[in-house]
Amino acid sequence: MVNQWRRFGQAVLLLGTVVAVGTVGYLALGFGLVNALYQTVTTVATVGFREVEPLSTSGKFFTMALILFGVGATLYAFSVLIETLIEGRLIDLLGRRRMERTISAMADHVIICGWGRVGRSIASEMASASRAIVVIDHDESRLADCAHPTVFGDATEDSVLEAAGIARASALVAAVDTDAANSFITLSARSMRPELFIVARARSLDSEQKLERSGADRVVNPQSIGGSRMAAFVLRPHVAEFVDVVMHEHNLEFHLEEFLVPSDSPLAGTTLGDARVRAQTGALVLAMRDTAGSFLTNPPQDKVIEPGHVLIAIGTDDEHKALRRLVG
Repeated sequence: MVNQWRRFGQAVLLLGTVVAVGTVGYLALGFGLVNALYQTVTTVATVGFREVEPLSTSGKFFTMALILFGVGATLYAFSVLIETLIEGRLIDLLGRRRMERTISAMADHVIICGWGRVGRSIASEMASASRAIVVIDHDESRLADCAHPTVFGDATEDSVLEAAGIARASALVAAVDTDAANSFITLSARSMRPELFIVARARSLDSEQKLERSGADRVVNPQSIGGSRMAAFVLRPHVAEFVDVVMHEHNLEFHLEEFLVPSDSPLAGTTLGDARVRAQTGALVLAMRDTAGSFLTNPPQDKVIEPGHVLIAIGTDDEHKALRRLVG
């Protein structure tokens, strides 16, 4: 597309050169500046007006040559312009169709609403975890540098969420600039997919409860979390850095992972001691979360594992894969 516009620029330059040469030629034939320019433009454009000043024999030959070169340059510039515009429209249309086909084939992906600083940071973490992503934003220029499938539009509209594949998505993140918009996005997504996991961004403390009432499973206030992390680095710098490394350092051998126990899991109804998680997988269960949302850290070996419990374990990738197979 860039080369096509370069061709159009060259065609315009050629046409301008023809006009300049024609004007200089008529000036040499004794025309005034305005008459020379006027005569050149009407000749090149093949308008067919009469000559503004009498032409000598040499002037007639010059005019015939100008018609041949000028009309050719004009037609070339016009054809390149039409070709460029049509090609640009086709590229945009084909690009949108290709994007729609890509999104329609996706499943269990994460929809990120808002391609600002927060959205980009979320996408980076998701991509590092090999999660498929669809990005929605109302500013088309911001989506130009997005490497993920995108949908241009207002995420508060149901049709835009449908275009992003909300019917097949595993989660949605509402991370646009305003709390009101995030509330509308959460309400729309919850009404369309009651079981969808939704994380919403809050800019103010007052909005956190409103977003929860709107249907968000988790509400995150970046300013509050940023302040807490900065305080943690002051109070417990080594602990804070270790947690950051375990959670976000992808080259680290050991990291934290969570495992939901399904109803048909072979571990359901057994104790941690009977399951022999450590012996069979090598992963260490650090905590359990029950169906009410309460955490139990360092759970005892006689703790019964129930369907719906979440095991939080630390280990290597291979150990986590073994635990995932064990959980079923």
